[in-house]
Amino acid sequence: MTEFSFELISSSAESSARRGRLRTRRGEIQTPVFMPVGTQATVKGILPETLKELGTQIILANTYHLFLRPGHDLVRDLGGVHGFMNWDRPILTDSGGFQVFSLSDLRKITEEGVLFQSHLNGARHHMTPELSVAVQEALGADILMAFDECIPFPADRSYAADATERSTRWALRSKRARTPGNGSALFGIIQGSMYTDLRAKSAADLVELDFEGYAVGGLSVGEGDALMYDMMEFTLPLLPADRPRYVMGIGTPENLVEAVFRGADMFDCVLPTRNARNGVLFTSSGRLSIKQSRYTRDPSPIDESCSCYVCRHYSRAYLRHLYLCNEILSSVLNTHHNLHYYHNLMESIRKAVENDSFAGFRNDFYRRREVPVESN
Repeated sequence: MTEFSFELISSSAESSARRGRLRTRRGEIQTPVFMPVGTQATVKGILPETLKELGTQIILANTYHLFLRPGHDLVRDLGGVHGFMNWDRPILTDSGGFQVFSLSDLRKITEEGVLFQSHLNGARHHMTPELSVAVQEALGADILMAFDECIPFPADRSYAADATERSTRWALRSKRARTPGNGSALFGIIQGSMYTDLRAKSAADLVELDFEGYAVGGLSVGEGDALMYDMMEFTLPLLPADRPRYVMGIGTPENLVEAVFRGADMFDCVLPTRNARNGVLFTSSGRLSIKQSRYTRDPSPIDESCSCYVCRHYSRAYLRHLYLCNEILSSVLNTHHNLHYYHNLMESIRKAVENDSFAGFRNDFYRRREVPVESN
């Protein structure tokens, strides 16, 4: 038995938006939720204590990277990833499938698993569903992901069908590889590329395997927002209403709003932290590139409507100065603001769904950006 459950609290009458509560062995998670990415047991540019202050409920850690460095056995011996990085709230680990997918020139896929070369030193490794689960359990994750094959875009139908069927077989092996009674949950990952019949078959097969949650994988791989939204709209209703629905690897604030509109509960992406390091900040009226010369003497905060520490204490002029000087503090402050923006957005979404006003919230979200909601 796991120490994991999902409760659906409310839903929107005007959309598929849902409001829920996840219970894990390390605490509750209010959904919809955005998970900052802590690839190598750290969310870049910010302290774990500050993450808590910002309202971070759960973070994602990366199986592939921690497997290669410092090694899952070392992390296990030092208290798991929670003890290793001083984080006592829930952690989800990905399966490593996406990172292996990104190493297209350094890997070979077989029925048994994936042979790949380390991007660090060229060493050869063989990742299987069984090893992926073992690594995730050694890391001590609260939510594990079944090992899958992330399909690139575009992909011809024959390849997509083979890869999807292989991911289903790997999902079954991932489930069988779990250590009974360790308290973690395991999510299955829907594949199928951009073919609706393959998505439907993948969803049906994985639902039959009865996972604690389900993820929609293989999106945000270059297909564009319109097609991504079509795939979400088709796939999410195929998943059990009493299980959490996780859309992997998205995204922009617009992506999150649209995914919630279509019934998704969980998201992760490097975008807020990566953009912060590149001087791109998120505001209620859209993105702001702090490197632009127009901010050289601008005394105003990033966003007049933002209550974060950075907006209360620092000007656009100062943040631009830090960025141009390549100061470390630039990444720290920009990351703080962007994560505050994302968590505040999700909190506002949760309240809107609870109040059955999400459709109005969505319209206002786009009005502030001067983007017509019909374009999404």
